[in-house]
Amino acid sequence: MLIQRLMREFKVIPVIDVLNSEAVHAIRGERKKYKPLKSKLFKTSNPLDILNVLTSNFKFKDFYIADLNAIINRKPDFRLLTKILKITEINIMIDPGIVDISDILHFSNFNINKLIIGLETVRNLDVIRKAINIVGQNKLVLSIDMYKEKVISNAKGVKDKTPKEIAKIMEGIGVNELLLLDLFRVGQKIGGIPQQYLKIRDSFGGNIFVGGGIRDYTDLIKYKELNFAGVLIATALYDGTIDIEKVINLSLL
Repeated sequence: MLIQRLMREFKVIPVIDVLNSEAVHAIRGERKKYKPLKSKLFKTSNPLDILNVLTSNFKFKDFYIADLNAIINRKPDFRLLTKILKITEINIMIDPGIVDISDILHFSNFNINKLIIGLETVRNLDVIRKAINIVGQNKLVLSIDMYKEKVISNAKGVKDKTPKEIAKIMEGIGVNELLLLDLFRVGQKIGGIPQQYLKIRDSFGGNIFVGGGIRDYTDLIKYKELNFAGVLIATALYDGTIDIEKVINLSLL
């Protein structure tokens, strides 16, 4: 059933993937092959310097940060996170590789705008239910992690489900914001909007963000017109495919 919605605020959110305290260029989820991020927008791969350039020069306020050390090895980069969260004028969405309730309790002590729980790492649905009570609906985003539209998860109750089925399960337990993240699309500028994403949008009542596969400015316009809440973007922004000034203006419309 199609859920009727008013047009919502749309955000274009720069991605900073962090590995060993350095911003890296993510491609297809092949993490062992990730190399330091390079861009004409900034002459550094230091995440703090990149944040400074994007906020000072281009007025971005919302950012998505993936702590790959936490996601891969369960070793969060607390030192870097603490420094990032001292930048008061920005809003941070962070995936710190949440596995269990102890992780939720720990990160609830940080002033994080949006805490992401990824299906790739979370142990079970009970962690998500308890996280809602601990951090609140408005601060939690559930990331439906995929590879070629197949869910990546070992969590009981979701690992054998389709993304659309999972979205409904999440809505049923109180999740009101989703991130659809297909690792295969990351870094490839594949373009277009998967039909599965549209099916999820039509059945889920909350906000839906999308990460991976953005090819050009037209993709951003399509996601906005189709009433998604926002797009996470890295490659097409940092390599100059999309004019950064147009991205900023789109976020302000």
